[in-house]
Amino acid sequence: MQRIKSGDEVVVIAGKNKGSHGKVLKVNLDDDRVLVQGVNIVTKHVKPSRESPQGGIQKREAPIHLSNVMLADPKSGDPTRVRFQTLENGTKVRIAVKSGEQIDK
Repeated sequence: MQRIKSGDEVVVIAGKNKGSHGKVLKVNLDDDRVLVQGVNIVTKHVKPSRESPQGGIQKREAPIHLSNVMLADPKSGDPTRVRFQTLENGTKVRIAVKSGEQIDK
């Protein structure tokens, strides 16, 4: 089970975007990188194609390393570590260490 999944709210804890919050759009476990909405914006020069007939310069999110983000606590929004716990019915869920809240519903 992954500690950070797509759709989670995370806080950037290192790098030029330190302190910013965002929603995880995509997780790539092959190279341990995540794509966070509104974080690590880069300018990309795009040639005209069918998808973008105009071409030009676009701003988009670039992936950042998984070690530079922490899950946001559901109660306070602060960065927190993740603990795994097995419920009585046998399902494995993620628990925020800081507040003890269950992350998976």
